[in-house]
Amino acid sequence: MEKNPQELKRGLLPRHVQFIALAGMIGTGIFKGSADTLHLAGPSVVFAYLIGGLLLFIVMTALGEMAIAFPGLNVQHLIKKAFGYRASFIVGWLYWVNWVLVTVVELLAAGSFLKFWFPPAPLWLLSFICAVFIIGINLFQVKYYGELEFWFAGVKIIALIAFIVLGFLLVIGVIPSPIENPLFNYTGYGGFFPNGLKGTFSAFLIVMFSYGGAELIGVAVTETKDSERVLPQVIKSTISRVILFYIFPILIIVGLVPWNQVSGVDSPFVQVFSLAGLPGAAHVMNFVLLTAVLSAANSGIYATSRTLFSMAQSGEAPKRFLQTSKKGIPLQGIFITATAILFGIFLAYLTPDRVIGYLMSIPGFTVMLIWISICFAQLKLRPQYERQPQFRLKGFPYTTLLAIAALLTIFVSFLFNSQNSVGSIVSITTVLVITVLSFIGKKLSM
Repeated sequence: MEKNPQELKRGLLPRHVQFIALAGMIGTGIFKGSADTLHLAGPSVVFAYLIGGLLLFIVMTALGEMAIAFPGLNVQHLIKKAFGYRASFIVGWLYWVNWVLVTVVELLAAGSFLKFWFPPAPLWLLSFICAVFIIGINLFQVKYYGELEFWFAGVKIIALIAFIVLGFLLVIGVIPSPIENPLFNYTGYGGFFPNGLKGTFSAFLIVMFSYGGAELIGVAVTETKDSERVLPQVIKSTISRVILFYIFPILIIVGLVPWNQVSGVDSPFVQVFSLAGLPGAAHVMNFVLLTAVLSAANSGIYATSRTLFSMAQSGEAPKRFLQTSKKGIPLQGIFITATAILFGIFLAYLTPDRVIGYLMSIPGFTVMLIWISICFAQLKLRPQYERQPQFRLKGFPYTTLLAIAALLTIFVSFLFNSQNSVGSIVSITTVLVITVLSFIGKKLSM
């Protein structure tokens, strides 16, 4: 007998949504993935982050515009309104898979940061402990999730600002350090483009992974109070957040640590403080990084469980995912997500040295597909607005078409790059499986 579904509670305040958007953007992608992007592109990686930020701004604006034009509809609802059941099914499940992988990466990163203090402990065990903690948090009311995420995000924002200020003082020599001539590091090891434009372009996959999560506001909108006022404020600050939380830290890291000496074992942020002769600060920074990735994992549990709830409403997932607790928490969605996450952590038991690198590449593909879907949905839905919202994307449809062309170019080029073969195979297989399931999806929702 089917239980009557309950509604999700509108318990997220404006400040919660603003920090949830921030939390989605600030995680493993910058704190650990920056080591990989620096290896690929050297100092010129800042251009990849900046271009990626511009694409993010277009996608976020298109999403915010649609959410205001059609109140109460989240990302998946908008996709369904634009293209129907099958497209919504594919994008919804792809988004779920994407966030499961992101959450696993964040938890594995959390385990790797704990190894800074507990080197003998295996990565999978430390990550498992973090997973249990984060899953437990999401069993509380959404307002408590929002409040905890607010403080989680606050810690890493303050830490990033402190890193920028302290790092800048180290670069210009106000604070003495053993690092000689920091400014030389920007051009002294093969130039600003040591691997050419090809190297800069090759960093885009991890950059896309880094920015994936900002669109989480499109999931949270159905649980947000006064969303029409909040969304434009959050989206308009996208570029400034990219510059503050990505461009500045990368420039400081490159100034203090030659790009070809970034180890990739510890976070570049911790490495900077260690090389600067500030070991105490390195411990503090490692704690902050741990908090940051746990925050991103926290957002991942939220995103996956709400996506399943939304799909169950639309008949694209089994109806049991509509069951909520008395507090309005989608327990079934959290349970299936937790199971998938624990399986991902098990991979760390099998391949502890390579699992983070493999898993980090896959969400880069899925994020691009979801962003492309959002842009196409805006092209389709803009003529259907009953009223034109005050907040909308300028230069339409050319800016939207430009974003689609850029994202498709990046996606196709990485899909056929032999260095991304594992991510490409997994991504293509996932899309094919979900597409096949979309033809029998209505049977699965019974």
